Amino acid sequence: MRIQEHPILDFSKKRGRKVTIYFEGEPIEAYEGEPIAEALHAAGIRILNYTHEKNRPRGLFCAIGKCSSCLMVVNGIPNTRTCITLVEDGLRIERQHGSQPLPKDYKPPSWKEAEKREADIIIVGGGPAGLMAGIKAAEKGAKVILMDENPLLGGQLVKQTHKFFGKRDQFAGVRGIKIAEILEKEAKEKGVEIHLETSAIGIFQVGEKRMVAAIKKNKKLMEFYGKAVIVATGAMEKMIPFENNDLPGVYGAGAIQTLMNTYGIEPGKRVLIVGAGNVGVILAYQLLQAKVNVVAVVEAMPKVGAYFVHAAKIRRLGVPILTRHTILRAEGNGKVEHAVIAQIDEKWRPIPGTEKRLDVDVIALAVGLRPSIELLHQAGAQITYARELGGYVVRHDERMETTVRGLFVAGDSSGIEEATTAMLEGKIAGLSAALFVGKAKPDTYEEILQAQRDLDEFRSGPFGKHILEGLKKVMIK
Repeated sequence: MRIQEHPILDFSKKRGRKVTIYFEGEPIEAYEGEPIAEALHAAGIRILNYTHEKNRPRGLFCAIGKCSSCLMVVNGIPNTRTCITLVEDGLRIERQHGSQPLPKDYKPPSWKEAEKREADIIIVGGGPAGLMAGIKAAEKGAKVILMDENPLLGGQLVKQTHKFFGKRDQFAGVRGIKIAEILEKEAKEKGVEIHLETSAIGIFQVGEKRMVAAIKKNKKLMEFYGKAVIVATGAMEKMIPFENNDLPGVYGAGAIQTLMNTYGIEPGKRVLIVGAGNVGVILAYQLLQAKVNVVAVVEAMPKVGAYFVHAAKIRRLGVPILTRHTILRAEGNGKVEHAVIAQIDEKWRPIPGTEKRLDVDVIALAVGLRPSIELLHQAGAQITYARELGGYVVRHDERMETTVRGLFVAGDSSGIEEATTAMLEGKIAGLSAALFVGKAKPDTYEEILQAQRDLDEFRSGPFGKHILEGLKKVMIK
């Protein structure tokens, strides 16, 4: 299941030292630097746990730690998110069956033993928005701590092999994977203190500061104190209803990109993609780059939503894009083995007699994202619903400050858009937070205004119209 050759990526240089992990007593070959679930997938293991009530199998779905599909028992500890927990030599891994108790001899860590760190600004999220926020705040002299629960910085960028559109100073013509490297290097050079594999679990007011409570590497409790907090936690995949949509082999599009482009693992042999927006169509091309067969792309809308250049490319390579089609059900014994699709009419109802049964082992859902707002909501920020921005989002002003003073937001957690807009919002949030904590000079306002102008320009095209409608519901005057 491991990809040996790729036109852009060289996985032989990315893979770490070979180690052995044990899945239910059997040795499995893995590589340092890769998460447990990905290593198991490379070994052909799709079923990771079973549900409590109906004992239904579950497999990898999001691959970024935001769902419960990959929970397993690791070294006796249940509820371990194996999609973001890295392998270690000798790890013992077992499938989890519903809710399982902690071992009787397990002693949980105490908050009295928590390590405390202080800075001017705490950033939660190390994707394009969080990294850019950290860079800009640090440039103004602010001490910045940035945390991310994943083992790599860059967020969605680390799996994007295509080149970006836009202006030269916004990384036009540069691949996402390279942008991630550039931002990570710059953040470190600017002195941003980085904590990976660190999950924020709450934001609290403590005196005049805000404290972000976190857990590092599933073991260590941390308390991060700052005058301002920027939340750039990104988004998670949406699900759509169809029969057996919980079978192992049904993935969010981002999970497939993580498997394939970050860790060099084939998601499967034959793939059906649901959704013909930019994500679905770009995913199709990335699968072809990895020599994985894309059987079809189905789209419920009457026309393709992706940029023409992307759609034309995969059509030239023989991938059919079936508009006015939907998936009816997944079929298989413990994992996806077939998918049944059908045409739909103007009222979105399947047309009898148009069903087709496709031989696939992967169903990729590219049906949109929803903002990850849980931390913001917990911290007391006002939430509103904006369908155009992906669902429930946090209200904020033009400087990316929420309804809670000193709490800022940037990127997909403020509404689903492009990586370019995430970086521009991160720039605004970082500069605004630096002003808030008293580290930036007055001329920083002009930098913020220029970033806002760039943001308006990027949203001025036809694809930005619905974003502007959503922002009307979100923005604080």
